[in-house]
Amino acid sequence: MRRWRTMMVAGGIALLTMCQPLAAQHAAIAPEAWAAYKAKFLDASGRIVDNGNGNISHSEGQGYGLLLAYLSNSPADFEQIWYFTRTELLLRDDGLAAWKWDPAVTPHVTDTNNASDGDMLIAYALALAGSAWNKKDYLQAALTIAQALLSHAVVHAGGRTLLLPGIEGYGAAEREDGPVINPSYWVYEAIPVMALLVPSDEWQKLNDDGLSLLRSMQIGPRKLPADWVSLRSKPRPADGFDAEFGYNAIRVPLYLARAGISDKALLTRLQAGMTVEGDEPATIDLETGKPKQPLTDPGYRIVNDVVACVTSGAKLPASVRQFAPSLYYPSTLQLLGLAFVEEKHPECL
Repeated sequence: MRRWRTMMVAGGIALLTMCQPLAAQHAAIAPEAWAAYKAKFLDASGRIVDNGNGNISHSEGQGYGLLLAYLSNSPADFEQIWYFTRTELLLRDDGLAAWKWDPAVTPHVTDTNNASDGDMLIAYALALAGSAWNKKDYLQAALTIAQALLSHAVVHAGGRTLLLPGIEGYGAAEREDGPVINPSYWVYEAIPVMALLVPSDEWQKLNDDGLSLLRSMQIGPRKLPADWVSLRSKPRPADGFDAEFGYNAIRVPLYLARAGISDKALLTRLQAGMTVEGDEPATIDLETGKPKQPLTDPGYRIVNDVVACVTSGAKLPASVRQFAPSLYYPSTLQLLGLAFVEEKHPECL
């Protein structure tokens, strides 16, 4: 983990700065890879376009875009993405972002509920960039979002500290099977930074309970978590959602690895459960254990390769080291995987 310290800024607010900011040293993402990503997904307005989902934009994509711009040491691109994010999505009264922006509809924000992973990614990227590039306005914005998450999205139920996927519609009082969580919304690498922005024991509890839940969610013959999980009693697939290990959960092992969580038993169980042929992952029907959709894009396959790197030192195959963007989501995961290996495990390249 990177080392952090706090500093005081105007108004007496304790904010964070990195002792050794990554961006001041080198870019973890190659310039040509970032250029290809921008050309494919970054609109001139600063929005990240999800070309696999009707060309909408969302808070998750803006958060990922900010993080990738930071990892690419690209302050101008970061500011472009942040401008769209703060002017088009940060419209709620509680300090969180509306999650969905659709270019085909007016007004463009078609769902004002938040998505808590998007909020956390945005705050995390702002904190990293603010500390590395000495941008106190980024740090202040990060603090505001982190405080809003802690106040509205971090909740208690069944003796656990949980992250609601959205403020509306997921709580115990709103659903018969509530609370409902999405395990992939825990961005583990970001949680310690949230705790530096807004000190509270709740962040560590959120981290620990998220990991405990992941270890306990061994659903079906492949012992995998569902994308959407009811915690009304014991964890089970939530009502109204496909009972699957799907496109959400595929990123969980990558998040664990990027956070430096070296639980080999957990990582290898997830890897084995989602792998169907060779090292190719798939979405999985949890009830039968049968694959639903093979995930052949390098951005999905790199998740298995990153797990193999951190658990056994295996080198990434050439097929995932080459970046040729296709769809927004797997292309994003591929760059996050490549940046992580470049920074933390260059021996796997």
